[in-house]
Amino acid sequence: MRALREVVRSGLTIEETRLEPLLALRTAAGVAVVIGLALWLASPGYAAASALGAYSAGGATFQRTCRPRKVIALGAAAGLALSTFLGYLAAGRLVTFLPLLAVWAFVAGMAWAVGSTAGIVAATTVGSMLVTITLPTSAWRALEHAGVIALGGVAQAVLILLFPIRRWGAHRDALADALAAVADYARRLRHDPTASFDPEPLVSARDAAAVTPSQARTRPPVLHGPRGLAERIRPVVAALADPGVGAPAEGPGRERARKLLDAAADVLDTAAHSIRLGTPAEVPPETMDVLRVDEDHEVLEGSARQAAEQLVELLGEAMEIARTGDQSERAPRPIGAAGAGFLVRPTMLRLLPVVVRAVRHDLRQDSPVFRHAIRLAAVAPLGYLLATRLPLGHGYWAPITSVMVMRPDFHQTYARAVARLAGTLAGVALATGMVQALGSGTQVCAALAVVSAGLSYMLTRTGYAYSQCFTAAYAVFLLGMGGQEWEQTVPDRVVLTLLGGGLAMLAYVVLPAWETPRLPGRLADWLAANGRYAAAVLRNYAEPTREHHADMRRALLASREAGGAWQESYDRARQEPVRPRALTSREAEEAQEALKGFGRAAMLMESQSPRADSRSVNESKRFAEALEADTAQAAVDVREHRNPDWRRVKQALHAWDGAAGDRSPVVRREAELQKRALDDLATAVSRTPLERDVSSAREEQRVREAGEVEGDGSGLANGGG
Repeated sequence: MRALREVVRSGLTIEETRLEPLLALRTAAGVAVVIGLALWLASPGYAAASALGAYSAGGATFQRTCRPRKVIALGAAAGLALSTFLGYLAAGRLVTFLPLLAVWAFVAGMAWAVGSTAGIVAATTVGSMLVTITLPTSAWRALEHAGVIALGGVAQAVLILLFPIRRWGAHRDALADALAAVADYARRLRHDPTASFDPEPLVSARDAAAVTPSQARTRPPVLHGPRGLAERIRPVVAALADPGVGAPAEGPGRERARKLLDAAADVLDTAAHSIRLGTPAEVPPETMDVLRVDEDHEVLEGSARQAAEQLVELLGEAMEIARTGDQSERAPRPIGAAGAGFLVRPTMLRLLPVVVRAVRHDLRQDSPVFRHAIRLAAVAPLGYLLATRLPLGHGYWAPITSVMVMRPDFHQTYARAVARLAGTLAGVALATGMVQALGSGTQVCAALAVVSAGLSYMLTRTGYAYSQCFTAAYAVFLLGMGGQEWEQTVPDRVVLTLLGGGLAMLAYVVLPAWETPRLPGRLADWLAANGRYAAAVLRNYAEPTREHHADMRRALLASREAGGAWQESYDRARQEPVRPRALTSREAEEAQEALKGFGRAAMLMESQSPRADSRSVNESKRFAEALEADTAQAAVDVREHRNPDWRRVKQALHAWDGAAGDRSPVVRREAELQKRALDDLATAVSRTPLERDVSSAREEQRVREAGEVEGDGSGLANGGG
């Protein structure tokens, strides 16, 4: 019940996001142009088909992706046109149409292996197949309608090309978010020297930095380097704040470190603002005064002073970015044959092998994407078959509802089903009132459909329920434009939406893909990746070479990827109505904190990485080998529910203590911190079978009591109101 209450609350929650009215206006204009031309040159039936293409292609451009919007619009239009034509070819009999619908829905479900944008766009093509097969009367007319739908997407792409709004906007936002995240991290370090950092903004910035060769030629110079700057500043501010390797815990040195961290946050926020808006910005003069390091009166000493000087040097680059904005005279990096000047993103033509590999990887029974595809393939034909047997019109609404609300995970599927029902009820009520007030003529319905489309685009990122409200109204107005009376469409829409949402929920019950049982595997992957990263950092201390530095960078990226996969699974598992057995919520939380501490110790060591001409730390090589071996074995133990052991790590650390003439006290201390973090991890996950059963029962009782307390509080609040 706690999970279901959370589902309802999440489905009706307004998301705090920045509205984009100009983008919504341009996309709604594309719908208006297509509808107007179709009504003038053809018929309301053609207008409905073209409006479907323009609306769906326009909606696809609002997905969070760094692909060019016009490419997304053209790709969506092509998929919509193809699904429409193939659907009509098989629509003569159920014996041919239902298998095609099942296969098409399965393919659309597997598109999630490529990414959320591909999955959502593919789902709209299933809806197109279900809707537009009712319009044509011959194969030639079906081809015409497919072409009209494709032209709707082409119209959106042309408008994007003619009226660009915030070029490189997604890339700017991702880079600015990364700098702002490091700024927030610096501020939190002022009060908590061991504060954690969520690397997700850095991961998103790296994804946004990948461009095709054609994009690399036109990318603004300001988007070339700041991502690496954020990557370098993050470990430096952590090292400055840490009492062990940076500023002392108390006294003037700590106050000086706090001022430097606050100044770093101001500079990074200013640079983020400049990048986001593309305009120069000035750093406050008082911040500049803090960043001046006085050689004679600087209170920081040793490694703390080294970190402060390094931070000031890096912030100088950030200030230069803030002052220049897009007016930087720095030329873009040359594009060599190997593409070394930028992160390569495959073009649409070269994306096919990537898609094939991703789909092949998820073609297995335990994959959430594969199970999602199976659910879609079963629910879409079943919903269509049941709806056509009901004495209602527009039976395709039921399977469309199922397809559009279903996601690979439980929480989003159920939350979107609740949101779609609420949005549909509000939307049809709104459409009813508008039609009664303004009439139901073709031109009136066309105008109302365009307005509804614009409002749907405007609210598309504030919550599914709110955008769905105007999407429902848009569908009612579109059918009214085609000659359908609103009295016929409103009750049909509500009943069939209930049917489709119920089928989507039932499908997840019959064939679930819970994340809770997958948590030990995700934790094991993260542990092994963190072990490889820490070992790479230690090997660089033993032998600081370019190859070891490159290994360290690759291991860091792999660790972030594994950590992101764990966090995504952990967040989903917390929202599932499943009793945790292998790893309870409390154990998962403690293990997560332990691994964060382990990774933080490695990051602090990386911040003090030696140069190529520095003296090597020979003891760190043996510790690196022991660390990598023990974490790899511990990952296997965690996955198979055995207690991990750090025998090699203890022996290597003991040998390090006995080494004569150790010249690396900082590295030795961080190695000890890593050992403590591993001990905390072992404490979190090491349980006897009896202890695990007792812990699971206590966890279930704790959740039940928390839910009862929450319910009592809500009742009191409602009663007081």
